[in-house]
Amino acid sequence: MEAEKTKNLMICSLFVSLIAVGAFIRVPVPVVPFTLQFLFTTMAGLLLGGKRGAISVGVYIAMGLLGFPIFTEGGGLAYVLKPTFGYLIGFAVGAYVTGTIANHGTHLSYRRLLIANFTGLAVVYVFGMVYYALISDFYLGNPIGLWPLFLYCFILAVPGDAALCILGAILGKRLIPIVQKKQKAKETSWI
Repeated sequence: MEAEKTKNLMICSLFVSLIAVGAFIRVPVPVVPFTLQFLFTTMAGLLLGGKRGAISVGVYIAMGLLGFPIFTEGGGLAYVLKPTFGYLIGFAVGAYVTGTIANHGTHLSYRRLLIANFTGLAVVYVFGMVYYALISDFYLGNPIGLWPLFLYCFILAVPGDAALCILGAILGKRLIPIVQKKQKAKETSWI
């Protein structure tokens, strides 16, 4: 039992590290560069399941809020006042949703993984866009219209993340059976 807790802690820590590194791996594309954070938060949900995936992302967020410079623009408690902080909240909720959908049922298919990933992506963007609009309006005193919000916070940013959803499904299809096989082998060794 203690070995299982240690293993879970190590795997969750690995994903915290990957998410932090992903914040600084920027893929240069015209107009809106994107990072690999979304890929690693999605993979946390896919491989760890909804609960542990969300915990990993939550630990990452907590570390950043404590002052570790692991967010794309630094860290610290004041980060909650940045309009983009909602995307970080969305990463945690999205990892939970993605992991829950992907690991439900017995037959693992690309279709289910894609549904899980794109549903998680939708969650991330809903949290991110709503938070962006609220902070812009109530904290910054610079309300953003619905069309500019949709253009800058969704249309220009989503193509790269959609590609990461597809990549995540491909990786998940290959890696989830390996993770499940190791868990089943461990469970039968205790019998």
